[in-house]
Amino acid sequence: MSVEFTTVHAGEATEVTAPDGSAVRPLCVLPDAASFAEFELAAGQVSRAVSHASVQEIWYIVAGSGQMWRGQAGRAEITSLDVGVCLTIPLGTAFQFRAGQDGLRAVAATIPPWPGDGEARPEQGPWCGECAFQDAGPTAGA
Repeated sequence: MSVEFTTVHAGEATEVTAPDGSAVRPLCVLPDAASFAEFELAAGQVSRAVSHASVQEIWYIVAGSGQMWRGQAGRAEITSLDVGVCLTIPLGTAFQFRAGQDGLRAVAATIPPWPGDGEARPEQGPWCGECAFQDAGPTAGA
């Protein structure tokens, strides 16, 4: 099977709003394997808490700082996010993230590729995500 090569510059990718309210730039997709995107929150912003119905993710922090809350099967933790931190969001994990004073930017692999509407399910997180994103606009994923 032959698959086309894909090359995308993040600065030229279309920015959309993820279901959690963050700015996302979908980048590359390997059909039936994975997708890759860049996520960003401005200084002090808080995402909405969500979980995924069929995908899992690996995140890598490339700029700024913040915190990520993850909860699953009766356990939860808050992880400090700084440049160089890599973390997983296993299938079914509720998560929420917030940016520090310099904002937060991460890249993430989504496995399998982001399927579209209905993938993200609202969850209850530790921070007020709805407060920051009342007019989030159109939604999309990675």
